[in-house]
Amino acid sequence: MKNIIILLVLAIGLNSFSQEKETLEPKLENVSWIAGTWHGEAFGGITEEIWSEPSGGSMMATFKLIVDEKVQFYEIEVIREIEDSLILQLKHFDSDLKGWETKNETIDFPLIEITETKVIFEGMTFEKISSNEMNVYVDIKNDDDTIETVKFNYKK
Repeated sequence: MKNIIILLVLAIGLNSFSQEKETLEPKLENVSWIAGTWHGEAFGGITEEIWSEPSGGSMMATFKLIVDEKVQFYEIEVIREIEDSLILQLKHFDSDLKGWETKNETIDFPLIEITETKVIFEGMTFEKISSNEMNVYVDIKNDDDTIETVKFNYKK
């Protein structure tokens, strides 16, 4: 009897684990949980990221970092459906809206994988903790060309 219970517990656990790892189609509806107004702390300040619901084949976001009650920079971000996949693209702006990237340049993060709780782009990952909390992990290149992964914890 004990062996049957142990096997049942293992089967349930493995089933839960395999469901977590199930890869979803690269469709906006599978990442729509990102939509909302999110707040957190990073880089010594307060962060705000606001994502729209999917529409017109994309989701759109704005980001800002406030340090000592002054905006340090903004970002405009989009997740678009393109060529049977998704891509996250962004542009940075100083507090006076002067762009960091050239006019036609974007920073692009191609999609790697989507699961029930993660959206993994090359260099940026969204992780659903609950309906009101998510982590965003961003790979940032340092001056010495090393890569540092920065974690942003957001709450609605």
